[in-house]
Amino acid sequence: MIRITINRTAEGTIRSFTISGHAQFAKRGQDIVCAGVSAISFGAVNAIIALTNVKPIIQQGKDGYLHCELPTIEDAKVLADVQLLLEGMIVSLQTIERDYGKYVNITTKTL
Repeated sequence: MIRITINRTAEGTIRSFTISGHAQFAKRGQDIVCAGVSAISFGAVNAIIALTNVKPIIQQGKDGYLHCELPTIEDAKVLADVQLLLEGMIVSLQTIERDYGKYVNITTKTL
């Protein structure tokens, strides 16, 4: 199962997210659930970097592990843009969770 954890501040701002595990929906290379989660998450990170010039702190590891943490963002407009991109990512991931809930679980935590 792919486990996705969204970490928010008490005010609701997304601070970081972590993805780990494999869907095991299909054989490696044919797993549309893993491919979808990967495309959405890496697409969001790449969009943040390309469109806002914010450089998230990224950690990758085995078993589908991805941790993305935002640095402190002082500019309110840039912060709003980054948050919008991340909220869009979450909506897309929730769509996968809705259709493939046996293989994907999203949890939100307040820091």
